Amino acid sequence: MYTKPWMVELVLDLAGYAPEKRLAELVALEPSAGDGAFLRAMVQRLVLSCKRHGIPLTNAAGALQAFEIDAEAAERAVDLVRFTLVSLKVPSAAASMLARRWIKIGDFLEASLCFPVADFVIGNPPYIRSEEIPARKAAFYRSGFSAMRGRADIYVAFYQAALNQLKPGGVCAYICADRWMLNDYGSALRKFITTEGYNVRHIIEAHDVQAFDTEVSAYPAVTIIAREEQGSVIVSKALPGIETEDRDRLIRALTTLDSNPRIRSARFGDWFHGTEPWPCSSPDALRLLKHLESTCLPLECKTTGTRIGIGVATGADHVFITPKVPDIEPDRILPIAIASDLKEDRVDWSGHCLINPWNERGLVDLDDYPRFEACLLPHHELLAARHTAKKDRAEHWHKTIDRVNLALFNKHKLYIADIKDRLLPALDTGKTYPHHNLYWITSETWDLKVLGALLLSAVGEFFIRCYGVRMRGGYLRFQAQYLRRIRVPDPKTISPTLAETLRHAFDTQDVALATKAAFMVYQIDGIPS
Repeated sequence: MYTKPWMVELVLDLAGYAPEKRLAELVALEPSAGDGAFLRAMVQRLVLSCKRHGIPLTNAAGALQAFEIDAEAAERAVDLVRFTLVSLKVPSAAASMLARRWIKIGDFLEASLCFPVADFVIGNPPYIRSEEIPARKAAFYRSGFSAMRGRADIYVAFYQAALNQLKPGGVCAYICADRWMLNDYGSALRKFITTEGYNVRHIIEAHDVQAFDTEVSAYPAVTIIAREEQGSVIVSKALPGIETEDRDRLIRALTTLDSNPRIRSARFGDWFHGTEPWPCSSPDALRLLKHLESTCLPLECKTTGTRIGIGVATGADHVFITPKVPDIEPDRILPIAIASDLKEDRVDWSGHCLINPWNERGLVDLDDYPRFEACLLPHHELLAARHTAKKDRAEHWHKTIDRVNLALFNKHKLYIADIKDRLLPALDTGKTYPHHNLYWITSETWDLKVLGALLLSAVGEFFIRCYGVRMRGGYLRFQAQYLRRIRVPDPKTISPTLAETLRHAFDTQDVALATKAAFMVYQIDGIPS
């Protein structure tokens, strides 16, 4: 994903890689030269800096190190730098020497495993999913970079490598996909940054502007992170038209928060800690989010006796879940709700059943249930080969991955489907058990219709849109990790009149009414775009 020139100049400005500094005496790394968009601009600034400060350009042979793993691409980068230098009146012989010195054929991740050397690491790290990296390389990266975990994209390692390379006061300035700020595979990187002596200076969400030469499905953000004590953080949102905005005016708006129609910014005195997600979709949204988190209760909370969980995973749905009642012992049959059963505010059970191997005491003995055993025996080889069966005793081959919590079956609960275009809770009145593509919410104190209306409202969905990772087509993931980020008022503070309005909004699925009432309950004026 090659970066447009306007974005390159913006990143360099925010990094402080400017001709006013004696750049020949500093070290700048470009970790993935690609088509040379960053490299060309850095060379231009380095040449200008040398002229301003009267430093021979040949003294800057060690000031720039650009890595490119592909030999042919590296050769093109050499040609680009040579051409750029010659166009700036650098003699041809010096241009060739410097181009060869500045561009290195090799893997930045391998080269970075040494002591800190850089005042700047600047660029657009590559986007390669973990499953696309050769196994031996992936194992090497995971052994060298503690943040490279789970299904992490390779850019996570590029972040950690860059930060490791920084001298005290050094700056890493990247434009990169922002999923790592929110999802689980970025948690180790977030913890590394917030606990190992780095300062998140500035984040610019750039979803709605043309940052790259081609249309891409990534959601990019600019991050400016320095090796220094954490201070205040500026969070910005780039708006359409920023591409042609005057640079000086834009930088003033970004650094001093001057009003500008092409950017929205806000400064925050504190930052997130450890593995906490960084919901930086917009500064206005982040401001409201911090307010609600400081004044309201977590959705899952001991104070209200509210719990969140996920339905049963079987490891073999086509065996354990049937579209109609099976001919087995009745107490081995459990009505199960699946995602398609959720109809507006209610559960319209489709008749699917779980062949249930659990009772209140644990896994049932097959000798006690001959019809149940006969139903599962044709699938013995498949069930016994599952990981969950292999790690247990051989006679437990008939277990599901998750144990069924029979007490949950009879409880009133809200169901939320994992993947939807909006948050749509449905009420189950103790008639079904949830499948693993459904999340459930129970509470000892909440009227679940009142709570359901708050979740249905724009306020409930606001939390998911801030914390959740967007999918193609505008769909959202309603996983427990995001649902637990939702904040709600103490139910005792909701007046009877507002509670009745919320119940009616839930029964009628009136999102507008639920939102209007929620604004009054939360004591806010609206939701920022």
